[in-house]
Amino acid sequence: MRSAAVLARVSETLRTVKAHGGVLASAKLTLAEKILYGHLSGSAEDLSSKITRGETYLKLRPDRVAMQDASAQMAILQFMLCGRKTTAVPSSIHCDHLIQAHNGAESDLDASKIKEQEIFSFLESAAKKYGIAFWGPGSGIIHQIVLENYAAPGTLMLGTDSHTPNAGGLGMLAIGVGGADAVDGMANIPWELKAPKILGVRLTGKLSGWATPKDVILALAGKLTVRGGTNYVIEYFGPGTETLGCTGMATICNMGAEVGATTSLFPYSASMSKYLRATSRKEVAEASDKYLAEGLLKADSGAEYDKVIEIDLSTVEPHINGPFTPDAATPISQFKELVSKNGWTDIVSAGLIGSCTNSSYEDMSRVASIARQAKTHGLKATTEFLVTPGSEQVRATIARDGITKDLENIGAKVLANACGPCIGQWNRTDPVKNESNAILTSFNRNFKARNDGSNKTMNFLASPEIVTSLALAGRLSFNPMTDSLVGKDGRPFMLSPPSGDSLPVNGFDAGRTEFKPSPSPQPDESVLISIDPQSRRLQVLEPFLPWDGQEITNLKVLVKAHGKCTTDHISAAGVWLKYKGHLDNLANNTLIGAVNAYNGKINNVTNELTGNEDTIPNVARAYKAANAAWTVVGDWNYGEGSAREHAALQPRFLGCPLIVTRSFARIHENNLKKQGVIPVTFANPDDYDKVTEACSISTEGLSKLAPGSKVTLIVKSREGKLDHIPVNHTLSEDQIAWIKAGSALNLIRDSVAK
Repeated sequence: MRSAAVLARVSETLRTVKAHGGVLASAKLTLAEKILYGHLSGSAEDLSSKITRGETYLKLRPDRVAMQDASAQMAILQFMLCGRKTTAVPSSIHCDHLIQAHNGAESDLDASKIKEQEIFSFLESAAKKYGIAFWGPGSGIIHQIVLENYAAPGTLMLGTDSHTPNAGGLGMLAIGVGGADAVDGMANIPWELKAPKILGVRLTGKLSGWATPKDVILALAGKLTVRGGTNYVIEYFGPGTETLGCTGMATICNMGAEVGATTSLFPYSASMSKYLRATSRKEVAEASDKYLAEGLLKADSGAEYDKVIEIDLSTVEPHINGPFTPDAATPISQFKELVSKNGWTDIVSAGLIGSCTNSSYEDMSRVASIARQAKTHGLKATTEFLVTPGSEQVRATIARDGITKDLENIGAKVLANACGPCIGQWNRTDPVKNESNAILTSFNRNFKARNDGSNKTMNFLASPEIVTSLALAGRLSFNPMTDSLVGKDGRPFMLSPPSGDSLPVNGFDAGRTEFKPSPSPQPDESVLISIDPQSRRLQVLEPFLPWDGQEITNLKVLVKAHGKCTTDHISAAGVWLKYKGHLDNLANNTLIGAVNAYNGKINNVTNELTGNEDTIPNVARAYKAANAAWTVVGDWNYGEGSAREHAALQPRFLGCPLIVTRSFARIHENNLKKQGVIPVTFANPDDYDKVTEACSISTEGLSKLAPGSKVTLIVKSREGKLDHIPVNHTLSEDQIAWIKAGSALNLIRDSVAK
């Protein structure tokens, strides 16, 4: 992907959109709009339709697709059904999710290569056959690899992970999607997105002391909540953007996923230019410099945002967010009081730094400055202290520069270049996890049981610097800005604010070159992709049946979910990651984390066919066997969290044609549509309460489904009472075609066959 050619095309398409009235020629556009409209697909006539934020569906041509190994399995299985010989755009697979943290980097990596050999071989074979770049186990975390190698200002990328927006720190419009959306990009099918609203965050001032870019997004998450950014692009602007390093901006964009944003991005800046040159992409920097001068890579002066939030970076205070939700934000100056008020244990049972959010050279450099202070005073971490480098390049560079040694001197264990504990790949043997305990991490999510499988572990999110200081103190209530540590000599001392380099003075060390694939992989049709019919890990997909276009009658309510129901609740990760390529086996974890609103229990519902209580997946399978369609009733922001499309595939596989909620998270709602499940929301959110236990649901108006059409749910109670409940849908013409065909993939396959 030549950056200069892409930016030239974006610039030309944007001029065409303006010339033909898609937007006014005089319109002052945000950066996000320039990139989106510059990637519109179609003829000049197609580009003439007026674009309205929050209403118009855009048909886009992405420049790149990136997939991590857990989600790539299903994406590749779907792509195999398309009949294409290669991908339409440069694509990559990254093996980062299937490496479990336990004994340390090399040991864990060797163990994963044995345990996950079937999956890694499948993905590598598919990459060779279709000309996809394959980053094998040990190469690093997808988002850090993309930032170092593929991200480019002004370009558009789809990634099968919700934290794909990390690349927004390099001015790329990077959007997290499900595998079926990735297939669109790889199969040269225009990718559809409702034109998002734009939330502007104006930055002024400059961070100082203990404040970090992580604290900017932790504080913003507290203001916006986990659903405050839904259907918005968060665009940062203002003089404060020029004071931030590239990887720091990536951290901020990464966690935009935690407020539900479509994506986040920063305007092209001097720090991005330096980062591009430091990562051997001088030609990308030069092209970006040129188009910045032409005004393409920044918002127009006077651009209008739908909302604007002002943040003075000089006033930002370190934050600690949690537990159990990333928007529970508390300034560190108030956290000690919160610990006492809630009666939380004041012991840190583990400190973990790294992950895709905070594993850059700058992060590790600053943490090392704290470690050196501790060593001077004879201190080590008082608890387990785990470090995850973001990539082989970061690992090699921090080892060369002595940073790894600095961290090991205070008791750190360096893990493999992979996701590890952040996504539940942590073989935590400490028995403390079986009782209420607190861990501090620099990760991005902290849902219950996400990291070590224990509902009793409280994960508090913070910057790597704060995590490290609390790991040294061993106390959850410790504030390095005001509290002292006691050195080996018995004397108290305070940590000085951290410092470090945004880029290595001596350049990056690429590390082990065997991890890096060819920059221009070519497809090889002779490569065979074989899937053992007896495999417990991989399963060839069978197409879903088309919808008959009729009303749906007598739906059983499998579960009425109460409160937070994330994609972790709908399709758990951790030990279940091994089945990501086998839909039938993975379906055995469907909704096992959901809380039943009728009895308050997790993964416990009544089988209406027998009257007996059972697990949710067992009851779903019983309904499927009896040819009894069922639905899920969800609460607010249903499906928040990871981009995993399995949370849509599994209900569809088990016989769910429709899901109704108070509201959906964006990615999950679209994933449901892609798999042929109709997502609707209560027109009056309070009607959630009218769906009573043992009721049945039928539809009215679904047979006339059209964009903006009226649909009503007829809820029949156990006693026979009828409630007519209006619901809304956001289906476009194209999306209705997916529903009718049975899935978007069915439609793609049919079009390729023709």
